[in-house]
Amino acid sequence: MKFSSKVTAITPSSTLAITAKAKELKEEGHDVIGLGAGEPDFNTPDYIIEASYKSMLAGHTKYTPSGGLPKLKEAIINKFKEDNQIEYKPEEIIVTNGAKHALALLFQTLLEEGEEVIIPAPYWVSYTEQVKIAGGKPVIVEGKEENQFKITPEQLEAAVSANTKAVIINSPSNPTGVMYTKEELQQIGEICLKHNILIVSDEIYEKLIYGGGRHYSIAQLSPELKEQTLIVNGVSKSHSMTGWRIGYTAGRKDLIKAMTNLASHTTSNPAVMAQYGAIAAYEDEDGSVEKMRESFEERLNTVYEQVNNIPGFSCVKPQGAFYLFPNVREAVSNGGFASTDDWVKALLEEEKVAVVPGSGFGADDNIRLSYATSLEQFQEALKRIERFVKNHSKA
Repeated sequence: MKFSSKVTAITPSSTLAITAKAKELKEEGHDVIGLGAGEPDFNTPDYIIEASYKSMLAGHTKYTPSGGLPKLKEAIINKFKEDNQIEYKPEEIIVTNGAKHALALLFQTLLEEGEEVIIPAPYWVSYTEQVKIAGGKPVIVEGKEENQFKITPEQLEAAVSANTKAVIINSPSNPTGVMYTKEELQQIGEICLKHNILIVSDEIYEKLIYGGGRHYSIAQLSPELKEQTLIVNGVSKSHSMTGWRIGYTAGRKDLIKAMTNLASHTTSNPAVMAQYGAIAAYEDEDGSVEKMRESFEERLNTVYEQVNNIPGFSCVKPQGAFYLFPNVREAVSNGGFASTDDWVKALLEEEKVAVVPGSGFGADDNIRLSYATSLEQFQEALKRIERFVKNHSKA
């Protein structure tokens, strides 16, 4: 049977592939340590689970409006007001089945065949594929490691063409954990306003920031930038609710209305009990989010130097999220491997440590290590990685 060319052109997720291989080895009885997880290792806070359970007992088990419960929209609006100093109306919000679904809806709503989306690299693995599925063309702009993997205004200007429709900004970033400063966002915003380019601001890691840093949403910098920006966010990372699948988008109401129309013909609505859990997440916060953030920061500060001290590793220190993204080019070369992908496969086979190769993120010389796992497990994984590097070193 012949399948759609849009589907056959999709590149499989490197994160899911390495996770599947690690799971297979675990089922065979091997002691595998997985550092590929893109989700917190904490359970969803009890108060959220309880609120969702009570909503079901109260009979909230039926369809909701496609764009989400009005009460959840109000909770999201209050969140934007308190956290980001941005004012939105209910018709400027859509609740989706996770932030990934929000992005997919956005690109399918926005793009005509061949229109371009500028994507800074390293990038989250699904950005490029979602743009391609929607008929668009990803235009990759490399964020240099010496600039903390961030693109410059000059690079953005050079990438703009007559076909440019949007640019994606992910801050804090997956996979690098770096953030754009207020000044950097302002400069990027000015270029987007000049060329009438939509800004897609992925802020899913907004609550996970370290070292006393501050997150800025590009939409809060001016009324003009707010009008030019669509914010994508959700409760998955901040409240450890990855499996609940609640994301949302905020932006101009004509685009939100079109996305909602599309959602009504695809998923109908996000799960109602998960929506009630998300309402509780924002309205009844009990300090769990900050406790998780503190735990991640402690892990980062404990393991960062250990990672950086592995022979052949060089790592920019993250400011947010829960990933380290070291450059391992020297370790790969000294080990006699043809590519980082081959190095990663050998590491899993020999030392039973699963990491994600940077090729899936547009950075062939890097690997992604998630510290959304216990400190004990992470440190044991680092011992195995260092042993693997030294065993293969030709230097």
